Amino acid sequence: MKEIFSNPNFKLGVLGGGQLGKMMLQETRRYDIYTKVIDPAADAPSRLASNEFVQGSLTDYNTVMEFGRGLDVLTIEIEHVNVDALEDLQKQGVKVFPQPSALRIIQNKADQKEFYQTKGLPTSKFFTFKNKAEMLEGLKDGNWKPPFVWKAATGGYDGFGVNIVKDAAQIESLPDQAGLVEAFVPFEKELAVIVARNEHGQTVTYPVVEMEFHPTANQVEYVLCPATVSPEAEEKARKLAVDAIEAFDLVGLLAVEMFLSKDGEVYINEVAPRTHNSGHLTIESNFTSQFEQHVRAVTGMPLGSTELRLPAVMANLVGETGYSGPVRYDGYENLLSMPGVYIHLYGKSSTRPFRKMGHVTVTNADRSEARKAAEQAKSAIKVISRS
Repeated sequence: MKEIFSNPNFKLGVLGGGQLGKMMLQETRRYDIYTKVIDPAADAPSRLASNEFVQGSLTDYNTVMEFGRGLDVLTIEIEHVNVDALEDLQKQGVKVFPQPSALRIIQNKADQKEFYQTKGLPTSKFFTFKNKAEMLEGLKDGNWKPPFVWKAATGGYDGFGVNIVKDAAQIESLPDQAGLVEAFVPFEKELAVIVARNEHGQTVTYPVVEMEFHPTANQVEYVLCPATVSPEAEEKARKLAVDAIEAFDLVGLLAVEMFLSKDGEVYINEVAPRTHNSGHLTIESNFTSQFEQHVRAVTGMPLGSTELRLPAVMANLVGETGYSGPVRYDGYENLLSMPGVYIHLYGKSSTRPFRKMGHVTVTNADRSEARKAAEQAKSAIKVISRS
């Protein structure tokens, strides 16, 4: 393994300077790994923890090329980046993880689904389209009636770019863009597995987690670990995550979101080739957090233990509806006296409705007690604006 600790000649680059980068850089600081970060925002959360910060576009070819020259390893904290530049940097000798070939597929949700089908990975029935006219033609098949799920091929995040179509009236209001229609899976639970893989092929999975979603925003509200599923379902989910990362031949982290059907089968919903909201609780609940694991994977270190220390529940802190502008947090004083409660604020200067501004993790030997405390914590702290 190349010397990376306290070595000024080793540079790790990160495309994206949001909260995921900020939490990852806490680990690079601990290991004293030199980091260089680029983000379009001058006040990006990662700017303070990096050795070098560059303000610039993640999607402009020339900007990404210039940023990547001279780096030993280049990784991401967001997948919406210029893949052409990453491919050319890779040809010039920069190690790029996750690899551009995997990123190119994952950036497009329609391509993702077709990839799963090609590789024999279980996923829900679907069809893809280039525009609304193609979608409407596809829906003429008698097997496609509401409810079904509409997804934009590109640009979606945090529940945006996804519509659950419950009746025919909603179809007309769908955007005219490329995407896919998926069969609505009558699931028992929504699950996720974080899987890590390094250059040497070593692979580890984290315990399966459950995700609870906001009823209208289609955004994760709570993540619970361990998932209350059968040992057979746990095994299927972890194996599916390994099969997915190996199919992509990906080095780094892959967050695999899944459906557990009522008959006990597990299906891939979609993936993210980076650290993920479903793994935030690993900071307190596991021996190796997802952020340390990502750093280990992309720099060629041995992977760390994913063993659970304590059950945990994570609650997202998002902007309250009706508030936009410079952020203010109300009610956090009560949380500071609660045992096993950990507050993480992301350092974003402004809020807007449903913007992810932080999270709270609660650990407890009894997961049901952790869930109650997480709900109390989420209710206590309010993310509002100063004006």
